[in-house]
Amino acid sequence: MKIAIIGASRGIGAELLKAAIEKGHEVTALVRDPAKLNISNPRLKVITGDILDPSSVATAIVGQEAICVCIGIPPTRKPVDVFSRGVQNLLNAIETGSNQKLILVTGIGAGDSKGHGGFFYDRILNPLLLATNYADKDRAESIVKASNVEWLIVRPGFLTNGSRTGTYRAIENLSGVTAGKISRADVADFILKQLVSPTYFGKTPLLMY
Repeated sequence: MKIAIIGASRGIGAELLKAAIEKGHEVTALVRDPAKLNISNPRLKVITGDILDPSSVATAIVGQEAICVCIGIPPTRKPVDVFSRGVQNLLNAIETGSNQKLILVTGIGAGDSKGHGGFFYDRILNPLLLATNYADKDRAESIVKASNVEWLIVRPGFLTNGSRTGTYRAIENLSGVTAGKISRADVADFILKQLVSPTYFGKTPLLMY
C-alpha cells in the first residue's frame, strides 16, 4: 500500500514509518527536517515541507492510497490552529473521488473523550497546559467528520515508549471509561491494521490497554 505520513520524524509518526516499511508498504514522509529521520529505505520517499504549506501537502499525497496525520506540538497556552488549518489544507488537496483514506491522530481529551482522562488530567493538566491544543484538535476532528473522505480518527490514551504488543483495546463507548496507557508503537500497529482490514473507519476509537 502507498501511505503518506505527515509528521513522521517523531512520536507515533516515527513508529508508523518504521512499522510500515517493515511491513513492505511504500511510504512518503512529509517532514520539516529530513535530518531527524533515522531511517532510509528504497520504499521511503521524503518530502521536506509542512502541513501548513498547501504546496508540499499536495505533493506528498499525490498517488497515495492512505494519508496519516500524526502531527503534534508542545503544550502551550497560546492560540493553536495547526491541526485545523493543516487538516483543511489536506482536504483541499484530496481530489474528489480519489478514494484516499484519511487517518487523523488526536488524543484523549478530544471530542467526546473529554472528561475521560482521570482527575489530574481532566481537572489540572489539560485545562492548564493543553486547552488550546485540544480546542484545535476538536476543530480538526469536526472538519474531518464533515468531509466526504473515508476517515478514521484515532484517540490514543496516555502515550508511552513501550514496544509493540499487538494487544490493546479500541473503545467506542466511553461510558464509565477512564483512559489508560498505550505505546506509540501499538498506536502505529492499530493504524496499519486498519489500513489493511478497516473496521473502525467513520469512528473515533480510544486506544488503551
